[in-house]
Amino acid sequence: MTPLREWLKPPRTLFLILFLLTLISVSALSWFGWKVLDQERMVEAQRLQQKLEQSADRIAATLRGTLAETGERLGASSITPPDDGLLLTIEDNRLTALPPNRLLYYPAPIIEPEARPEIFDDGEAAEFLRGRPQEALEIYRRLADSSDASIRAGAWLREARVLRNTGDLGQSRAAYERLAGLPGAIVAGAPADLVARHALCDLSGGRAAAERLRSDLLAAHWHLSRGQFKFYWSEAARLSGDSASPNAGVLALSEAARIAFEERRRDPDSLRQETIWVENQPFLFLWRGPAERRAVLVMRPDSLLRPLVSETGVSCAAADVEGRIVAGRKSSTRSAAIRTAAETQLPWTLYITADEALGQAGMLAQQRFLLLSIAVMVLFLILGTYILALAIRREIEVSRMQSDFVAAVSHEFRSPLTSLRQLSEILLLGRAPSEERRHLYYEMLLKETGRLQRLIEGLLNFGRMEAGARPYRFEELDAAALVRRVAAEFEQQMAGAGRSIEIQGSPASCPIEADPEAISVALRNLVDNAIKYSPGRPTVWLEWGMEARSVAIRVRDKGLGISQSERKAIFRRFVRGSAAAAGNVKGSGLGLAMVRHIVSAHGGEIVVASHPGEGSTFTILLPSLERA
Repeated sequence: MTPLREWLKPPRTLFLILFLLTLISVSALSWFGWKVLDQERMVEAQRLQQKLEQSADRIAATLRGTLAETGERLGASSITPPDDGLLLTIEDNRLTALPPNRLLYYPAPIIEPEARPEIFDDGEAAEFLRGRPQEALEIYRRLADSSDASIRAGAWLREARVLRNTGDLGQSRAAYERLAGLPGAIVAGAPADLVARHALCDLSGGRAAAERLRSDLLAAHWHLSRGQFKFYWSEAARLSGDSASPNAGVLALSEAARIAFEERRRDPDSLRQETIWVENQPFLFLWRGPAERRAVLVMRPDSLLRPLVSETGVSCAAADVEGRIVAGRKSSTRSAAIRTAAETQLPWTLYITADEALGQAGMLAQQRFLLLSIAVMVLFLILGTYILALAIRREIEVSRMQSDFVAAVSHEFRSPLTSLRQLSEILLLGRAPSEERRHLYYEMLLKETGRLQRLIEGLLNFGRMEAGARPYRFEELDAAALVRRVAAEFEQQMAGAGRSIEIQGSPASCPIEADPEAISVALRNLVDNAIKYSPGRPTVWLEWGMEARSVAIRVRDKGLGISQSERKAIFRRFVRGSAAAAGNVKGSGLGLAMVRHIVSAHGGEIVVASHPGEGSTFTILLPSLERA
């Protein structure tokens, strides 16, 4: 039962209750915060889903309207293709593209006129059959004077070939340069200037000319077939030394035009929209009109979705019937709105999701605010509990020290009062055996009365010090004389107990400005403590001297000593060290507190150096009046 009773003492019980209340309050706040956050998450999820549904309806309606309007304008031939698209017009066996510089090659053959081959039969017979190059040159040069550009182109091409074969490279190059000046002519089924520039690059081997040829091929400078483009591109790559392929997007666009051209016969519908994958890239095909004359708009689905996504602030993805994403980005978030192709009458299924950063921004802001509020409340609760616990502990400690102080002071008062009463009764009843004994009793009465007076004055002085009402009368005095006077007060007491007090100090003057009575009280307390806390030790030392610009007065003993943890606490009121209880030393716990007050009022400080079992040294440092 004893441990239980010890645990249930009022302070421990109070601290336990305070701890439990704090724990319950913090737990309740945490649970409340978790519930509020969970509710906010649910509300935010519902709000986000509602926003996604509204955005999905708006995007689907806008896309449907855009495709319908685009189809109408396409049928009326009043549409401008997007930046990454093409407008194709297919009529009979001919294809026209707008803008024309986006197709690297065409699926339809060139319809431009070319000179009839039989015109050059005489020259080719002389060149190949009879082996007479000069005769062939004369024939080709006569034909080059023709007013027909196609005939001139054919003649210059053959003239350049003969000169090249005969080794006259300079004249051959001049003929090719004349041929390159006929950009509208067709020769050997290809544009005359392209054929001439390819031959010039091959003759000179110049890399710069080959690079220019590659640039013009990428700029769709000529109307070429797929095979022609691949041939001249490979030749330009060989001559320039750069084997890089054309841009995949541009190639895919050209291939999409070829597919649209070929599909015109297979699909007779005059109104259709379809997503077709070309070179692993999706394209939307919109066509209007019959196979004989059809307008086809080729565009990337992403060009339709991108403006809508930027306006609505959500992520949108479009998938074809096979589930492949043709445009946009499909997020992996749980919140999503889906619109199927059957619902929207669009060629795709739409997936509308919230951008993670956008969807979480509002929730994160609310969570931060709520968590910060709860954290502040919990912090204030814990801090308030901690401060309250400290206050309760301090009050309990002060109450205990006050109780100890009352007990100690009562004991201090009881001893002289008991002696006064006994001696007074002896004298009153005339029980003193002799005049000498009566005189001794009177001396003892005087001594006990003085002791009682010092106790009362000490308490009154400490009370005035605490209230700041203790007056000090400062005057210039010598520290050595003050120390000797205090030591003389204890000499008779020390001699009667077989002990001594030794004084030693600097022979030089140690002037200070102080209240002699107050400093004497401080020294008496220190000497009295040194005597009480060094039982069995015959000597106590009083020393003085100069230290820097201060006068140091030391009281040293070889007594019980003070632990490191108690060296600051012993200067507080009512506090007595563990050595007092161990050595059964009587006292009120006010002496060192009074010393600290007095020394602080004189602008000085008190320092203690001590080790348990080795004694203590208390040093009073006071400002010196000695001028440097």
